[in-house]
Amino acid sequence: MYNVNSLMKQAQKMQEDAARAEQELLDLRISATSGGGAVTAIVNGKKDLIGISIQEGFELSDTEMAADLVVAAVREAQSQADQQANEIMKKITAGMPHIPGLG
Repeated sequence: MYNVNSLMKQAQKMQEDAARAEQELLDLRISATSGGGAVTAIVNGKKDLIGISIQEGFELSDTEMAADLVVAAVREAQSQADQQANEIMKKITAGMPHIPGLG
C-alpha cells in the first residue's frame, strides 16, 4: 500500500518542479538556421517564435524561397525546443512512483 503522506509530499514537490520547469522553458532560447545560415529563427522552450534574422547580403528577390527558408528554420527550432522540453519534463517525473490506474 502507498503511504499517502509520502505521495502528497512527492506531488507537491513535482508541482513546484513543474513551475520551475515552466519558467525555465520560457527563459530558454533555441536557434536554428536554414539556407546554409542565411536565415536564423529563435524560439523559447514553449516553441514561441522570439526572433528571425536574415544574413546580411542574402538576396531576398525570390520571396517564395525566402519564405520557405524562414519556415524551415522555425520548424527546426521548434523541433529542438520539443526535444529540450521533453528532457526537462523527464527530470520532473523521474522520481514519481507508478500508481496503477493513473496515467
